[in-house]
Formats: sequence, structure tokens, C-alpha cells
Amino acid sequence: MNSTDALVLAPLPLLQPFWDALRARSALLSPVGCACVALLLHLCFSTPFLLLELLGARSTLLRRYRIAGREYGARETADRWFECLARITCLYVAAVLPLAALVQLFGGDTGHDRYREAPPLFRALSQIFACLLLFDTLFFVSHYAIHRNQWLFQKIHRSHHLHRDTFALAAQDSGVTELLLQQMLAICSARLVGCHPMSEILFHFLNIWLAVEDHCGYDFPWATHRLLPCFGGPPFHHAHHLHFRGNYAPYFRHWDLIFRTSLPPAPTHKGNSSTSVFDHQALSNYSVGSCKNFHSTAVRRRLLKGQNI
Repeated sequence: MNSTDALVLAPLPLLQPFWDALRARSALLSPVGCACVALLLHLCFSTPFLLLELLGARSTLLRRYRIAGREYGARETADRWFECLARITCLYVAAVLPLAALVQLFGGDTGHDRYREAPPLFRALSQIFACLLLFDTLFFVSHYAIHRNQWLFQKIHRSHHLHRDTFALAAQDSGVTELLLQQMLAICSARLVGCHPMSEILFHFLNIWLAVEDHCGYDFPWATHRLLPCFGGPPFHHAHHLHFRGNYAPYFRHWDLIFRTSLPPAPTHKGNSSTSVFDHQALSNYSVGSCKNFHSTAVRRRLLKGQNI
């Protein structure tokens, strides 16, 4: 058998058909195409949770997995979802897509044509995991810094915290600066890891899904944090929105445990459990940084008045 025969008989990576299909549709790999796909993925991943919220008003079973908080009727649910959709669409039309068009116009070759072969599956998974770890670290640092600085919080992050009871679509409901910052952190993470473009695409897909899941407001037995305990999941991030501090990492828990900024996860609607009981227990028994025995209601009042938290 000569070298040519060996090359022909060599097994193709499992991801090769998907990579070939993407390369054949180069518009999807352009900056504008990627931005459009990111928005569509966010909407697609969020839609099932909208249906769950609409059904949850009538289903006791679904309500058991709903993280404790205010219960919304079907009309209120639809209103806040469509208002959020309008804001996100405006952000993409006014900022994300124009910026992507400028990058596409002046950025030159994206470099995807240099990669004719897809990465082996193990390498792709390793690169995706490395990207998640790096993004989690960069996000933790920036998120913590923003919360500790009054001016940064008011200018960048305050609008995202208007959602005390989170829902899936709200993952990207923020100001222009914050949305672009999050996307820049994700892109920089992939660049620093040195990902194959296929690995980077899969990382962005997973990143969008995890952000949606973190904000969905449900704690299902099959959720990522139930399968992989190293993840915080929706209860972990919901506690951050309840108290406006703590649990700064987006996905993993180690940084918040190391720096003592970890809050107890928010409970679900089971029995007669309520948010007010959780507020009292978590905030009276837990220390976050140098602040002890703070009360979430007081923090919310200070937030709405534009004061530092």
C-alpha cells in the first residue's frame, strides 16, 4: 500500500461533514452571518422556556421546578418577553450588526479557508472546555469589577439587573456596552486558546445555551448543573439577581468559592417555600466579601436610587 492509498483510507474526523457543510456556506462564517446566527440561536434556545412559562401558570408539576419568585400570569409573561425581544432586536440592529459589518468590511480574510479538515472530536472537546474555563475566568473578573464600581455598574450593568426574576430571553437583555463586552470576551477566549474554527463555533453555541439556561428560572433534574456539579446553573445565577451581588462567575463555581463571593442557590417552588424566607436565611447567615447581614430589599432600593451596592 502506497502513501496515496493510506491517505485515501485514513478515517475522516467525525466533525468533517459538518465542517464541510459550513465551509460550503461561507456567508454563515462571516462576522455578519455569525451575529445573525447568534441572535437566532438565542431566540431558538429561549422559545421552549417561553412555552414552559405559559404552561406553568396552569401546571402544578412545572411550577414545582420554577425557581421561587414572583409568579406571572400568561399576559404578563407574554408582555415582558416581547418587550425584552424588542430591546434585544434593537441592540443587534443598532450596534452588533453594524459593528460586525465593519469588521467584515475592514477585517480582511477570516482564515477559515486555511482549515480544510475538521478537528478530531477529542481535540474539539478539549478546546471547547478550555474556552469555557477561560471565558468563565474573564467574565468573573469583569463582572466583579463592574459590581464593585458604582460608575461602571450604573453605566454598563444596571439595566440587566432590572430583571430580578430571570427568564431565558433576558440573558442578552443588557446595555450595548455590556453585550459587546460579553461577545468580545467570548471571541478573545477562543483566540487565546487557539481554537480550530469548528471548535470555536461549537463553543459559541454552547456559550449561548448555557447563558439561556442560567437565566431560564427553572431547576430541572436534567439541567447541566445537575449532571455536572461543577456548574452553578440557574439557581446559582438566580441568587445573584435576587441579591444584586455574589455568584459572579457565569457557569463554574470555583472562582466564587475561592474568593468567598458564593451565595446559596435560590430555591424552587416546593411546598410553601418562598423567596422572603430564602432572603432572610441566606443573607443573615452568609458573608459576601466584607459585607455581612445585608438585606436584599435595602440593596434593591439603593440600586433603583442609583447608589452603589
